[in-house]
Amino acid sequence: MKYFILSLTGLLGFVLSFSFRSKADEWVSLLDTNLTQWETYLSYAHKPDYNGKIPTDASGKPIPPIGYNKDDTHVFSVLNEPGGPVLRISGETYGCLFTRKAYENYHLVLEMKWGEKKYDPRKNKLRDSGILYHSIGEAGVEYFRSWMLSQEFQVMEGHMGDFWCQANSVIDIRSFPSEGIMNRVADEKQPFAPFKGGGDYYCLRSANYESPAGEWTRLELICFEGKSLHLVNGHVVMVLKDSRYSKPDGQEVPMRQGKIQLQSEAAEVFYRDIRIKPLTALPRAYADLF
Repeated sequence: MKYFILSLTGLLGFVLSFSFRSKADEWVSLLDTNLTQWETYLSYAHKPDYNGKIPTDASGKPIPPIGYNKDDTHVFSVLNEPGGPVLRISGETYGCLFTRKAYENYHLVLEMKWGEKKYDPRKNKLRDSGILYHSIGEAGVEYFRSWMLSQEFQVMEGHMGDFWCQANSVIDIRSFPSEGIMNRVADEKQPFAPFKGGGDYYCLRSANYESPAGEWTRLELICFEGKSLHLVNGHVVMVLKDSRYSKPDGQEVPMRQGKIQLQSEAAEVFYRDIRIKPLTALPRAYADLF
């Protein structure tokens, strides 16, 4: 995937963001009826021939993105279900729901299941979304001009827990080496290998633990001091460390905190029971994976 460089404005946004403050082992719900802990960004309803460039109108003039907190079509909405609020992301327009706060050293838990609707440019492709973490800077800096510089926990049919570099992010993942046009595959017994734009930027999860169609899948993201774990229905599917991003001069800068984004990416998806708690140490059960 192509990538763009973090702007100075993005760096300023990162400096001004703060980690959350809560007692250790205390779960905090991130989902309520009015989405009070989130903001939105919407870019474009991309077409099948999208090529990474800013879309243009009939006269060739660049079309501006919809922008921040302008969700007139209700891409993001909350359903009041008997078991509690459920977030619906229509997927009709590319963009994200992102937390107002930045987070560092935490355990995030949420459940998801797919809806029925799909849109261009993914009508004939797998349903797709994603959890983007350590998100800093402005939205719209990567290939689809829709998301912030971040690390991606892929949410995709058959690919729960995959990894993508977003923009100029860099990270190391325990994974098998790739050959030719193949992608690397996560495996907790393998050495760490770097992932960054211009090289390996996508990694397959170690195995498929997604729930059957129509059922909820439990996703967990554990982040501590630059290390992270992707879990699907209780199974570790990826082990990552040394989260960072690359500057234009090639210098790599640690990226250990930031906002959390949930992607709108041409597929209807539902999320519920979104909770987070701070960590003072990596959970003992997973320490040996590093």
